[in-house]
Amino acid sequence: MKKLLSLIVILALVAWGSYKGAVWWMADQTLTDLRRSLSDHGALERGDIASTVGGDLILTGTRFQSFRLTQPLDVQRLTYRAGSPLALVTSLYGDHRMPRSWQLDVASWRLPLDSAMLRNWVTDTDEQTPQPLFAPVCGPDARQQLGSGDLIRMGISELSGDAQIRQSTGGVRLELFTRDSGSLDIFWDNARLRLDSDGVNMTPGPDSVRVVLRDGGLMRRVTAYCARETGISEAAWADRVMDAFSEGLGSRGLEASPQLLALYRQWLTEGGELSLTLQPSAGWQGVPVRAARVEEQGEGGAAGKAPSMNVSYNGSQVPDVYLSQVAPVTPEVPDEAMEPVVDPEPEATGPYWQVVLLDEAQPWLGYTVRVTLSNGRTVEGRLTRVDEDEVEVARPVDGGEVAYPMVRRLVDQLEVRRRGG
Repeated sequence: MKKLLSLIVILALVAWGSYKGAVWWMADQTLTDLRRSLSDHGALERGDIASTVGGDLILTGTRFQSFRLTQPLDVQRLTYRAGSPLALVTSLYGDHRMPRSWQLDVASWRLPLDSAMLRNWVTDTDEQTPQPLFAPVCGPDARQQLGSGDLIRMGISELSGDAQIRQSTGGVRLELFTRDSGSLDIFWDNARLRLDSDGVNMTPGPDSVRVVLRDGGLMRRVTAYCARETGISEAAWADRVMDAFSEGLGSRGLEASPQLLALYRQWLTEGGELSLTLQPSAGWQGVPVRAARVEEQGEGGAAGKAPSMNVSYNGSQVPDVYLSQVAPVTPEVPDEAMEPVVDPEPEATGPYWQVVLLDEAQPWLGYTVRVTLSNGRTVEGRLTRVDEDEVEVARPVDGGEVAYPMVRRLVDQLEVRRRGG
């Protein structure tokens, strides 16, 4: 009896060791294939691999460095719950047959913010590219759009939180929670995720996509900050953003309905919960597009039923949200914008700007300067620091000063304000 018990224990230990070893090896091979499929977009570090007898695969210390960003995405713990050891082995082996229901928990993900998150080659602009839709202006110059540097100056130094992906018979659900900027829920109806040799794919595609966005008070902070940076009231700043939004749609041959414009303006300035349903098979980016405005018929007639997106704001349904097709509008570039920028000649008695090399900027600490970045943005203030990595300018805000550090390699030109004479 003792020998039989010992044999059972030994066999159990061998089976357990074989299971753990097989899962580790197959997970390593799967992640190697995933790393290869992502090699054109970034570098993936898998971290440590562990597994449980309940069918869970655990990765700790995972990191992904996108080639487009200057900062990596760190994940403290990633847990794939297959439901059983057999389902876990099946999903890792061969053609990666995923179980009908599974869950992926992402605990404590973190993306540090930098004053210049996008690399230089990403920020290069193409004249043929349509005007961006969601790029709020955040400075006196219309080219100064809201960026990661502005978020840092608002007190948001990183994006962090938790996430979860769940596959069920009804579809795929993504729940993304952040600590400073609200949450995002997306549900792809009747869709399934597959892990193929070329990466993660959704087959079949979703019938519809339900999105719930909660801003967590971020939009009010953005509105107050950008209006202050632009030097106008919040209402005037919202008007400027809405004009840019309409121009961006016009460059794509689209026009927003009055209700869509009102909804975007309300969410932009007040935030809250926005819930909408997109139809991937129809319209533009899932938004219904009308071929022409629906005109009411004459006497005794009724207007036809036109497509409209299913949208609710803070629990209340919003009707008549759609886009209409119009002739594309190409913004005219004034002749002055095509002329080279030439520094004005110093006047006899008036102040003027003098270009200074960064290597020769140390003697000008404490002077008023104007810094022009590679993306066209300008920052004016008191020069407080110049070193091998950064150029720092202090600007007066609400009776005090706020420091604006800028990466030195992104600085195109430094000018010092001089008095004439």
